[in-house]
Amino acid sequence: MKTFRIYMLLVIACFAARAQAQSPPVPATSELTAVRAGHLLDVESGRLVEEAVVLIRNGRITDVGSHLAIPQGAHLIDLGRAATLLPGLIDTHTHLLLNLDDAISDESSNMFLTVSRMSTAKRALLGAAMGREMLESGFTTVRDLGNSGISGDLALRDAIVAGWVVGPRVVAATRALSPLGGQFGLLTPEAQKMVEQEYVVVNGVEEARRLTRQSLYDGAMWIKIIVNSDNRMLSPEEIKVIVEEAHRVNRRVAAHATNDHAARVAVEAGVDSIEHAYEVSDEVLRLMAEKHIFLVPTDGPVESYPLPSGASPEQRERAKQQIELQIKGSSERLQRALKAGVPLAFGSDMYYHLSGLTRGQASLLTLRAYAASGLSPLQIVRMATSSAAELLNASGEVGAIKPGHYADLIAVNGDPLANITTLEHVFFVMKGGRVVKTVTPLR
Repeated sequence: MKTFRIYMLLVIACFAARAQAQSPPVPATSELTAVRAGHLLDVESGRLVEEAVVLIRNGRITDVGSHLAIPQGAHLIDLGRAATLLPGLIDTHTHLLLNLDDAISDESSNMFLTVSRMSTAKRALLGAAMGREMLESGFTTVRDLGNSGISGDLALRDAIVAGWVVGPRVVAATRALSPLGGQFGLLTPEAQKMVEQEYVVVNGVEEARRLTRQSLYDGAMWIKIIVNSDNRMLSPEEIKVIVEEAHRVNRRVAAHATNDHAARVAVEAGVDSIEHAYEVSDEVLRLMAEKHIFLVPTDGPVESYPLPSGASPEQRERAKQQIELQIKGSSERLQRALKAGVPLAFGSDMYYHLSGLTRGQASLLTLRAYAASGLSPLQIVRMATSSAAELLNASGEVGAIKPGHYADLIAVNGDPLANITTLEHVFFVMKGGRVVKTVTPLR
């Protein structure tokens, strides 16, 4: 027994040493911290501030400027002259409690396997891992839009706030309100019980009102609705009631809408963001601009889409060609959206495991798709910072490096305005004044 106790002490010591080697979060304190870097990107003006200094106390930025004097006794973090500071990134469309197997090509079957094999508790633990991977890639805030079991996203959000696990700020939506069947394919009567693990099925206007109130009572910070899934749709009247109930208590509504008709119905009902809109007319885009409804384009380059691993080379090539056609169409609609004046926010919609990549690394691939669509690096950075913060109604808290804002900072070596893929190599992450990732910077 004594030998066993000694063995366990050694094991615990080894784990403790390993945890220390992996740079655990450095707690925010009341002491003054100064972060210094060669450059800082002011996302609002679009200019680079040289020899930048950011002063931080109690997790908030107190001052920022060029050649700012560092008070005596402040804790200095010097990131080097090659470093560029930016606000922490914001992903407004995540599914942290979902990590589908890229070897299974049918998405509905893939989702069904996840729901049937994993409890909400286990998925919350998965979400903790995915959340940490997002944070370490530079995402300090996310809006998680369902597919999280029954309130698993709320549990993850609260665990992060309590400091039990390390992750980004989570704006949680709980289960999405949907038409019959959610986003599953045709299920047997017995299997349809699985739908309620992921979605809240709406049948009628008064039920839409009741279920929206229930979601808000459960703790939803946003309401997510599935406007269309295959040929099933929520009615215009149901959507209007959902929006009315959410807005009545200052909550917002995100609408999954993949085609023009679904987007039009959601826009006319007054939702706050349209997710995807792979097919959308200029008229609907004009309405979105008039109502200041955000488009969250969940695009990605070819490498961000899982190809069926068990398929023949010919089948994989055909799948790749189909993806490329979809990407081309997505690029065109982004240019039309910009021309119409539609506000855009970054959303990765990443929920697959991509071999060799963390969740954060996979999510950052979306930046390449936006660049391929003709967006400038500054436009893309704003989509993932100040514009995303505006969508989340958090412009006074996150999305910029300004006094009063949370000290959510990331750093890269080089100029992201010259090459947006620079953001794929974040070497320093601070969330709320706590350092969660740092490696030796270039000097």
